[in-house]
Amino acid sequence: MNPSRVDYCQFLLSSQVNFTLTHYAEHHAHFSHDALNRYLNGERITSRIIWENIRPHVIPSAHGYLIFDDTVLDKSYSHRIELVRSQYSGNAHRVIKGIGVVTCVYVNPELQQYWIIDYRIFAPDQDGKSKLDHVQDMLDSLLLHKGLPVRTVLMDSWYATSALMAYIASKKLIYYCPLKDNRYVDDSKEGRPYQRVDSLQWNDLELHQGKLVKVKGFPPEHRVKLFRVPVSTHRIDWIVTNDLSQDSTDATQEACGMRWKIEQFHREFKQLTGAEKCQCRRGRMQRNHIACAVLVWDCLAAQARQLGKTLYQLKREMLSNYLRAELRSPLVRMVLAA
Repeated sequence: MNPSRVDYCQFLLSSQVNFTLTHYAEHHAHFSHDALNRYLNGERITSRIIWENIRPHVIPSAHGYLIFDDTVLDKSYSHRIELVRSQYSGNAHRVIKGIGVVTCVYVNPELQQYWIIDYRIFAPDQDGKSKLDHVQDMLDSLLLHKGLPVRTVLMDSWYATSALMAYIASKKLIYYCPLKDNRYVDDSKEGRPYQRVDSLQWNDLELHQGKLVKVKGFPPEHRVKLFRVPVSTHRIDWIVTNDLSQDSTDATQEACGMRWKIEQFHREFKQLTGAEKCQCRRGRMQRNHIACAVLVWDCLAAQARQLGKTLYQLKREMLSNYLRAELRSPLVRMVLAA
């Protein structure tokens, strides 16, 4: 008997801590480690297969949000795993060894629900593509093939390049994007020298309604709306948008708050599917493992929505059922001396 994609995904769905092929083989009556190894090395799960499985669960919205970001699957203790490279991890706040994944999440703002609809492995040594290239590829794929209505694109400050923002605008989409403190802008109409965004002067009206600016490096005619958004007593976000009709800092903050959905996805993806835990060395095996982990997240999310539970509750219930069965009929019974 040979394992299938369903079999491997079921293992990732059912296992709680250990997601290695050795652990799988030890707990399956028919699959040997060699058979599992051959399956994972011989499979090729494409983005089309991922979308075909996820599409039935997505509920579109005319005001849909598209969110791009990246995450690093921690492989700090690996030495010979292909695709692993040193890169900055926002979760660890330092450079670590890992596999970079650029993700695309679709959000229905009315339902406050979200779905992973695409992703790319960041492997510039293999394909020569930057993270910005992957974002543009995924945006093109969505607009050309997926047929989902999208109104707004959100992304991190790392993606706030003139080329990408102009490309999004050319697709008649709205973007909201934070700028780093040291980005240079001009808020005058006279073409004064550019200055750091965190050194601008703001009057009361601008604090509530934003101000028109030119960002250094953008075409002169490409003006954007800049908002000063207080996040905490120690942090200010500088948000730019090509929606020049936007005149509310509060509405801008609310729109940007949708970005938290992709952070939720990254946390659930890593903690519940074993996405980081594969120890296989071959790059193809790592790619297939990550693809199966995406399918497992989608399965968990779909059932959690149907049952009105969180993904974490659904996963914990498996352990609860195990504990109830053990308490009824313990495999190892507790014995005390009289």
